Amino acid sequence: MFKKLFGSKEPKEEKVLPWIPLNTVEQLKTVEEKSKTKTQFIFKHSTRCGISRMVMNQFVSAYDIEANADLYYLDLLNYRDVSNETGYKFQVMHQSPQLLVIKNGVAVAHASHGAINEMDLQAMI
Repeated sequence: MFKKLFGSKEPKEEKVLPWIPLNTVEQLKTVEEKSKTKTQFIFKHSTRCGISRMVMNQFVSAYDIEANADLYYLDLLNYRDVSNETGYKFQVMHQSPQLLVIKNGVAVAHASHGAINEMDLQAMI
């Protein structure tokens, strides 16, 4: 009962996703090429936004896709040029947080804010 009220002193094991940092414009060509044989996800995150942090935490908790896709993490504040080019290249208007699903060189789906966690990613692989 006390553990439920006051919490346990045992540290929670933090889930770590297989993030690939996306921090150069040149990597977008790699994403495009790899998407021809394997689904690519790009998670655009604003490190200064509480909503973005909340959505990202929910995304991490729910993510259960194995090796059938690559998962890129884009810190859009530190890599604004990469974020801008991502929008141009895949024809998706910038939002934050945002998840893009890239297949066969194009964005086949995208969502922002709470809609990210409503996407059925397994069905998009």
